[in-house]
Amino acid sequence: MRRCTACREAEAEARVSRERWQPGVPAARSARRRSGSGGCGRSSSGSASVRYAAARPAPRPRPAPPSPPAPRPQVSRILRKAAAERSAEEGRLLAESEDLVTELQGRSRRREGLKRRQEEVCDDPEELRRKVRELAGAVRNAKYLVVYTGAGISTAASIPDYRGPNGVWTLLQKGRSVSAADLSEAEPTLTHMSIARLHEQKLVQHVVSQNCDGLHLRSGLPRTAISELHGNMYIEVCTACTPNREYVRVFDVTERTALHRHQTGRACHKCGAQLRDTIVHFGERGTLGQPLNWEAATEAASKADTILCLGSSLKVLKKYPRLWCMTKPPSRRPKLYIVNLQWTPKDDWAALKLHGKCDDVMQLLMDELGLEIPPYSRWQDPIFALATPLRADEEGTHSRKSLCRSREEPPPGERAAPLSSAPVLGGWFGRGCTKRTKRKKVT
Repeated sequence: MRRCTACREAEAEARVSRERWQPGVPAARSARRRSGSGGCGRSSSGSASVRYAAARPAPRPRPAPPSPPAPRPQVSRILRKAAAERSAEEGRLLAESEDLVTELQGRSRRREGLKRRQEEVCDDPEELRRKVRELAGAVRNAKYLVVYTGAGISTAASIPDYRGPNGVWTLLQKGRSVSAADLSEAEPTLTHMSIARLHEQKLVQHVVSQNCDGLHLRSGLPRTAISELHGNMYIEVCTACTPNREYVRVFDVTERTALHRHQTGRACHKCGAQLRDTIVHFGERGTLGQPLNWEAATEAASKADTILCLGSSLKVLKKYPRLWCMTKPPSRRPKLYIVNLQWTPKDDWAALKLHGKCDDVMQLLMDELGLEIPPYSRWQDPIFALATPLRADEEGTHSRKSLCRSREEPPPGERAAPLSSAPVLGGWFGRGCTKRTKRKKVT
């Protein structure tokens, strides 16, 4: 049967409309529809469902799900093995965990780096002598030499340092107890006496110390030449008086003090206000004028053309920009010489790094300079001339052993505490570190 003109026109309009709103329908389907011989819109090729099914694209295959990542402990155990000891399966597992392997290897390198920094290294004797000769030339040629000292110069006096293998921080962070000899038995070391002699010879202009043990004062250095940035265990002050009134004692005044608790239990002889110690604990900021003497330390650093660091890790001192002239261009900053057994954060800035014990280095240095090291004399210790004796009503305010000119007799006006075989620690030992240490609960 022939289709009429109206039917053909209606079919064409319908086809155009379908292709306009269904652009994805392939042209082949329209061609097949036009090839049919049926009348008035019917096709001889079969039903519409068959035609649409033939034009539908085949479904895409889904990708296989990724294999689950290897557990971190498993990869860590494999990495600890030598490459030759790993099985083929372990090698495949590492290859599939590339990001995790990179992260764990980076952490391992950082841990090894930290361990190396904590190791104590000693230069061989010949190398140390060569470096000391270079240091002696720097001391002779310096126009303004400032010495920065840390706990390492007092270890020879049986006072522990902080970050060495048996240091205060190291032991406390491991949960171990800290012990030390009675501090009243400590005396200035060869390094202390050498520094005092260098100052006497005008080779050292100022000393900036982190130590609280008071041994620089007892070595004979004038108080104007010392900045004890973290305080002095023998000095307590009255902050109610203007200017602050200082009391130098011949015993450790920090017996009752601690972090954020500085009152010593004694009163000012003039105004009656409570006295406080001068210790700046870890995490505190020093606000006292003396014995911290920050003004003199800052002025000395600004004038210095040479800085000698003895026995300090510099992990705390590096945080004081005023001591390093950081506002000056690098070419105008002082030359830096470091004597320490361990790594310090200023090693890359140093003109010379000497790995050796402070007493050994200072003995060689004084020999190179042709200077004699004066022996320490308890009888001539300056602290006895500076000390303020306790009043009668204050004699029971401490139980620490007092210094005495001879080891048998207590000084006048002081009653020595009975000797104890137990180690006695200064009030500043470990303060500020233990506040962040989790203590085990006792059940």
